[in-house]
Amino acid sequence: MSRTRSVAGSGRGIHRRSVLAATGAVALSGGVGYALRPSDSQAATVKESTDAAVAASSRRAPAAPLAPYTKGTTLASVAAPRGSSGSGYRRLNDGPGWQRVVRSDLAAPKPGRAGRRTPLAAFVQLTDLHIIDAQHPLRLEYLRSADIHAWRPHEALTVQGAIALVERINALRGAPVTGAPLHFAMTTGDNTDNNAKSELDWFLKIMSGGRITPNTGDPRRYEGVQNSGLKQYWQPDAAVRDGDKQAGFPHLDGFLKAAIREVRSPGLNLPWYSTVGNHDSLPMGCYASHGDSYLTELAVGGKKLMDVSAAEAQRLQAQIKKARDPQGVRYHDFLTSQARRMRSVTPDERRAPFTPAEYLQAHLDPAHRGVGPAGHGYSSANLDAGTQYYAFRISDDVIGISLDTTDSGGHYEGSIGTAQLKWLDKTLRDNKDSYAVIFSHHTSKTMTNLRRDPARPAERRHDGQEVLALLGSHPRVLAWVNGHIHKNVITPHALASGGSFWEVSTASHVDFPQLARVIELTDNKDGTISLFTTLVESSAPHRTDFSDLSQTGLAALYRELSLNAPGASTTLGGDPKDRNTELVLKKG
Repeated sequence: MSRTRSVAGSGRGIHRRSVLAATGAVALSGGVGYALRPSDSQAATVKESTDAAVAASSRRAPAAPLAPYTKGTTLASVAAPRGSSGSGYRRLNDGPGWQRVVRSDLAAPKPGRAGRRTPLAAFVQLTDLHIIDAQHPLRLEYLRSADIHAWRPHEALTVQGAIALVERINALRGAPVTGAPLHFAMTTGDNTDNNAKSELDWFLKIMSGGRITPNTGDPRRYEGVQNSGLKQYWQPDAAVRDGDKQAGFPHLDGFLKAAIREVRSPGLNLPWYSTVGNHDSLPMGCYASHGDSYLTELAVGGKKLMDVSAAEAQRLQAQIKKARDPQGVRYHDFLTSQARRMRSVTPDERRAPFTPAEYLQAHLDPAHRGVGPAGHGYSSANLDAGTQYYAFRISDDVIGISLDTTDSGGHYEGSIGTAQLKWLDKTLRDNKDSYAVIFSHHTSKTMTNLRRDPARPAERRHDGQEVLALLGSHPRVLAWVNGHIHKNVITPHALASGGSFWEVSTASHVDFPQLARVIELTDNKDGTISLFTTLVESSAPHRTDFSDLSQTGLAALYRELSLNAPGASTTLGGDPKDRNTELVLKKG
């Protein structure tokens, strides 16, 4: 008997697009063994939730089979530079698609499986959107005097680019290999860039739908590094011969006015869930500085630092990279010493940093529900317990688990506490008959930050190797899906305990090539499981038109400018084995 009830007629508050013939996604746990029903704010026990509490489900399955298809995916075409890869500003064009690679690292693929396989689940992963308030006073743009890639010329267009990604996902007809309906989308952290309330509001409207004016400060004009006259930043509207223009960047009259113009997001047309990243938890993604009133006042105030010497920038960047200042004490002192160099900007309370509780409350706000589920995975139980991890049912045979790998003690690398590690183990044991997909922001290799959580100073922290060992002890874990490194990397894990699974790390949507990933789980009916991964780009055209400053035109520019960002890595797309794949796995 199915463990998932139909949501038809199950009470108030269910969006009609959540009522499906296909399987649903059911809330299991909010980090402390609770689940929210979709129509009220009461917590239910885990046992109750697995039988009755339906949080969301996938879109209605199409009437006719759709598989296989490639349109709108990187199997069909990928944005690629025109002509040779010489120096200078490069324009994008339609490039050849990326072929699917079958990987047998963990199990041998058996012939005839395509005719036998049945779908278990299908979903979309978005990661590292980094929605940026480009005029925020606490941005670290001035590090560019020491590191050319510390500020990127496309940062004013993150909202337009993310909306185009939502449009692409909405246009997908189903899962590319099986044609199964997409059950949900999951963001795996760094949804915002600078832990600012303005960015959080824009992110939630992008995902759930709404009108967005990506501007803070003066409502009439942009105030920031791109109209500062400083030659170390691209000045798109000005005659200044800045360093980026000398490298071939265009002069675009009206660019900044267009960048802060109101835009509209349709919101995702399938349920979406949220995972937290270090840029969502910590100011600048690295400082445990929520208690510093001086930094909060600077965030909302009328002064902004835009330029420092290369030596000063190098010292500050080294402190960040080497985790010498996780609390932001030296950063506080640095800004104090630079007070006379700060420029005047228009104050704005919307730029205030948000706390973990405010992050949860914003997700739970009915105004940001969209298709659902309420809270997008989070519940009032998370608020009560001060946690940001949860589990949910994806389909009859599969559960999803979203971890919080951020470290409230500071620094951009991650870890998890003992309570969360024990909860993860218990959740997997309690659902031992289900396959499991784990979601987090950090990868196993970037969970190396073992600073104690200030709110739980007695609790030990655990690194990625310990998480790998725990997951390997549960034979029905299929995949660990994450982001953080801004690069496509797929890693097989065969653990000493006998368990094996795939770790799927996906490139960001802020750095080129700006991707998301569709993941399909299938039972091959021969003792193996296949995970299919298919990368997708935003809906923006590959070719740009410098005279087109519409919402769509800016989304296309967002991609092309990211390709040309000085100092940008050229390897973030990964190798063919990390892109469009079939990942074969023995049944646990």
